Amino acid sequence: MRTDQINVVLVIAVLSWFLAQVIKTLLHLITTKKFCAERLTGAGGMPSAHSACVCSTAMATCRVCGICSVEFALAMILAIVVMYDAMGVRRAAGLHAREINRLRRVVNELDEEYMDKFDDEVDEFVDKNSDETKDLKEYLGHTPLEVLCGALLGMIVSLAMPIVIV
Repeated sequence: MRTDQINVVLVIAVLSWFLAQVIKTLLHLITTKKFCAERLTGAGGMPSAHSACVCSTAMATCRVCGICSVEFALAMILAIVVMYDAMGVRRAAGLHAREINRLRRVVNELDEEYMDKFDDEVDEFVDKNSDETKDLKEYLGHTPLEVLCGALLGMIVSLAMPIVIV
């Protein structure tokens, strides 16, 4: 491999991921009026950076290797699996985390309300100094709309970038 070559598929994929994360951060800033640096690298939210990344990879691979290539087939299968997972398993895990966090808040309120009566039992159930009582991360997966917007962003970035093969 020559050192003057660049991997255009990789560049397009990283650029798509980066743009999705920036858009996600800006949308979060606009809707909440608060800057959250975690949105620059975190999962979940609008648009899906995972979808943008894998769709741009598939589209760029198609442009570089051809629609009948094994490379494009692999990139397409990867994109489908990642987007399905983002809408399914990871989204469900985020919804579960939200409910667990809600239950923890209820238990903490009970802990404060009944501390005098059940001091020992409550302390055993909820150890306030434990890492286990920290809120679970709720932004894990995506809605179908977030995945679709990420996929469209990835395709647009891939089509907008010139494919230069040295």
